[in-house]
Amino acid sequence: MTILRWIGAGLAVIIIAGLVWLNTSTIGRIYLPTATGITAKQICSLTFVSGMDPDLARELYIDPLLGGASVLVSANVDRDDHSVHSRVLGLWHNEAVWREGLGCTLTHGSRDFDRDLRMPWQHAPEYYTLDTVHRDEAFDTAALDAAIDGAFDESFSPRNTLAVVVLHDGRLVAERYAPGFSRENRLHSWSMAKSVAATLAGAMTLNGQLDVYEPGTIELLDGLGAEGEATTIDDLLRMTGGRAAHEINDGTDPNSDMLFTETDMARFSATRERLFAPGEHWEYMSGDTVLATWEMQSRLGETLEQQVRAVRALIFEPAGIHSPVFEADASGTLQGSSYVYATPHDWARLMQIYLDDGMANGQRILPENWRDYVTTETPGSDGIYGSGFWLAPEITPQAFYMSGFQGQTTLAIPEHGLVIVRMGATTYTGTGTWTMARSVMAALND
Repeated sequence: MTILRWIGAGLAVIIIAGLVWLNTSTIGRIYLPTATGITAKQICSLTFVSGMDPDLARELYIDPLLGGASVLVSANVDRDDHSVHSRVLGLWHNEAVWREGLGCTLTHGSRDFDRDLRMPWQHAPEYYTLDTVHRDEAFDTAALDAAIDGAFDESFSPRNTLAVVVLHDGRLVAERYAPGFSRENRLHSWSMAKSVAATLAGAMTLNGQLDVYEPGTIELLDGLGAEGEATTIDDLLRMTGGRAAHEINDGTDPNSDMLFTETDMARFSATRERLFAPGEHWEYMSGDTVLATWEMQSRLGETLEQQVRAVRALIFEPAGIHSPVFEADASGTLQGSSYVYATPHDWARLMQIYLDDGMANGQRILPENWRDYVTTETPGSDGIYGSGFWLAPEITPQAFYMSGFQGQTTLAIPEHGLVIVRMGATTYTGTGTWTMARSVMAALND
């Protein structure tokens, strides 16, 4: 019996030591909370905002990212409570809560999180009517159809294209959706949200509420030294803020930590270690855009409700865009780097504003030539990044686009009056979007 007791005690020590190590290691501190965070958050948003079946949402968007760890992560959808709970081995837990008009938020147990706040849209989403007359005049219709067909797999895998929309001169000339999806699904932006943030900056500039080049105006950087005080909104939108908010998306990097374990993402970004002076070094990182969004929304009202209404009034409602759900973190910061959900038509409509030099429905939404601002190359980006938008000189000299993780793309080709939206859940393979875009251009009649 003494031997058995010693063995039992030894096993207990090993188990306790293992749990202590696991909880203090990168795996326990970041990776496993991140795994439960992305599972709860994505299933919540894709279920309650996008209208997807939770099992399909997990199969397309989440399990490919988790890999072998996916079998350890459980998720429970509570449709009565509008929440999703995810767990790993009963030790790591995350909760995401849906609020109408505000989407889903990881609560992280925050006592200040208002679970009852609702902000429904007052108008139903609007949809373009397919302009067959314009399409048939402007395109070889068979070639256009073939270009769109080529963007889709015979089954969901491996590219998982969910939606394609094509505008020409502001008219809908083509659209197609994967089985079970339609023009009504609000689809996830991931980093296309950064283009929304840059658009908000333009609208606020037009109204005199913002000067993107003014230093010393970012409240969360007050007291963090001269370089913090010198940082501008332009630096943040261009991702030259200089802090250690590296983005690898491996579940342990600062960006994964920010998105899925932090209650206040903007404060997390603001307090990261300073590595470079503002404007000195370009590195793609979502933390800069989150901080820029926080500063902008803080000027639009005292409460999240006031701020969301202001954002809608500035950039969405005048353009007839009534579907976007701009999600916030548990502290109320609008997640301008990654979390905007909208219909494919509204992603196209938002880009069309840029082709129309900031105008929509006869109303100016952005300053004249704001497109020139967002498409001006950021030094150090090797000619591929502007301000919240990517540049696509391999398509045409003037082409630019919104881009998001897992293959979200809204591409503008000004030389041909084209806007092409491609939405999907593509992981670890090509999307075929550029091939489709070139085929659409080739289908234009001379």
